[in-house]
Amino acid sequence: MDEEEVQPRGETLKPFIRESDVKVARNNSVTVYSVTETPPWYLSVFLAFQHYLTAFGSNIAIPLILADGLCLQHDSLTQSHLINTIFFVSGLCTILQITFGIRLPILQGGTFALLTPALAMLSVPEFQCPSWTQNASLVNTSSPVFIEMWQTRLRTILVGFSGLVGFLMRFVGPLTIAPTISLIGLSMFDAAGVRAGSHWGVSAMTAALIISFSQYLRLIGLPIPMYSKARKLHTKKFYIFQTMPILLGISVSWLVCHLLTIYDVLPSDPGRYGHQARTDVKSDVVSQASWFVVPYPGQWGTPEVSLAGIIGMMAGIVCSMAESVGDYYACAKLSGAPPPPKHAINRGIGMEGIGSMLAGAFGTGNGTTSFSENVAALGITKVGSRVVILLSGVVMILMGVLGKIGAIFSTIPDPVIGGMFLIMFGVIASTGISNLQSTDMNSSRNIFVFGFSLFSGLVIPNWMAKNPNMLATGQREVDAVLQILFTTHMFVGGFLGFVLDNTIPGTERERGLITQDESHLEASGILETEDIYNLPFGITMWLSSSPWVRYIPFCPWRGQAVRRKSGKGTL
Repeated sequence: MDEEEVQPRGETLKPFIRESDVKVARNNSVTVYSVTETPPWYLSVFLAFQHYLTAFGSNIAIPLILADGLCLQHDSLTQSHLINTIFFVSGLCTILQITFGIRLPILQGGTFALLTPALAMLSVPEFQCPSWTQNASLVNTSSPVFIEMWQTRLRTILVGFSGLVGFLMRFVGPLTIAPTISLIGLSMFDAAGVRAGSHWGVSAMTAALIISFSQYLRLIGLPIPMYSKARKLHTKKFYIFQTMPILLGISVSWLVCHLLTIYDVLPSDPGRYGHQARTDVKSDVVSQASWFVVPYPGQWGTPEVSLAGIIGMMAGIVCSMAESVGDYYACAKLSGAPPPPKHAINRGIGMEGIGSMLAGAFGTGNGTTSFSENVAALGITKVGSRVVILLSGVVMILMGVLGKIGAIFSTIPDPVIGGMFLIMFGVIASTGISNLQSTDMNSSRNIFVFGFSLFSGLVIPNWMAKNPNMLATGQREVDAVLQILFTTHMFVGGFLGFVLDNTIPGTERERGLITQDESHLEASGILETEDIYNLPFGITMWLSSSPWVRYIPFCPWRGQAVRRKSGKGTL
């Protein structure tokens, strides 16, 4: 197979798709399998596992980052349970989203947008970890005092959702979203530096491997033997480097650390530099972990709700909603579906809110959102079938139930995780900046709004963290709210961007608010909206007979249907 025919320069290659289908898909800008179609079972299983691997890096990173704030840096067994829990909840939320939410092939998982306010909340004086938790020799993970300490922190991180998306989206533009998302990545430099600094050689190796696999080797395919009745025994190229670069990078670095541990190249003394790169530091975790664990709501105790936590998390929720709406439109376009109608968007955001409440109830320490990485994977594979993503949800649930899997991931050496963070958080920062591509960045207005918001989002939280008593009002709850808000980088940057973008005069085109819905409809008019976004099990047909349904913003009714007219979709 000629690589030039399969993949133009600059795009990412896809595995195991028929060449004839690929050419048709590219020439006609349609998918190989649309939203309502089902690929062969073997392809569905493979693509489902590929989507799971795409979400792998983000889902394991969140519990590992939260571990320090939860005082769990020396309790790898609980870390493994957190990893199992977040995978389980992500799979459950994915199935709910596809079945009753937006109904598009979009994966759900943890969000870095809620990580920053969660860490800000854990940094307030009442939640700061005691000094003895920093010393591994003093930590007794089975002690009731220690268990109550970290469970109290997890019970407080309960995430809710707002149904104001339709109202807020009128005012939230790229100049609000760009600094908000960029600051998610930029604010995590300390967490990345601490882990990478535990052994810079291993961290640099991990980063170099991920860069090599994802950027330099992504066009290289490995021949895999295949068999079919038509072509008999033959080979097809599997582009493993672009499919799972993070997993490969971590695995190779992990193996190198294991070899260095076996031959005692790395120091065995915990006080010496480089000890954290050894693979036997947490060697007992896998043997201690259960084969099967079933996460359940309230497993850490009854969730607690605080005013400071709710207000602090809202900054992340608004950012997550804005990003998810963009993901819905991108997902619809890549999967050959029309733009989602308002009722489907409302239902999708509402389901993400329910997912976030489930995440809080199960105790992941995070919420749930749509994964942009998996939306991009739809463009790679040209398979927009929601059955594939449904299977991905099942895979994540199974991985969340296998206790040994979470335990294995929790034993990854710190510098290997640090090298992954260097790549991951850098990409998040640049993803935020990429939101500016629809704005006029030759405009001095836009340059001012973005630059001031971004820089202030770094300066103000940094100063507030060093001077925590400057906002002492005498009211405990008020002090906690102010402390969380002004030490949350994304809130400060996003708030300033929101205010300036909506008060400084500028045209909609200059601000990047002009959408391309009409061209999207023309490109994807092959499917009708009621075929895609209607609720399953005949619910839509039952609801459409009731006139009161039109007053419920998340329910479809006949007046909202998108119908084809002369081959083009109209609202």
